[in-house]
Amino acid sequence: MVTISKSALKARMLEYFRHVEETGEPLIVTDHGTPVLQVLPFATKRPMADVLAEFRAIGPVRFTGDPNAPTGDEWDVA
Repeated sequence: MVTISKSALKARMLEYFRHVEETGEPLIVTDHGTPVLQVLPFATKRPMADVLAEFRAIGPVRFTGDPNAPTGDEWDVA
């Protein structure tokens, strides 16, 4: 994670924004050494393996009730 002061960011803002965009790494902006802003990319691409690992970490999925029971929603039959 990159940390930079407001004054240093002002001089090279576009360069830092490009770095965040290309790497997906957050940028922390400080004011007198205190973090005040975090710049994040709008959307990051993640490998599918990472996404699946998050779901696996949650644990098994459990269904309650009858999965074959009607939902109560009506379907128009043509």
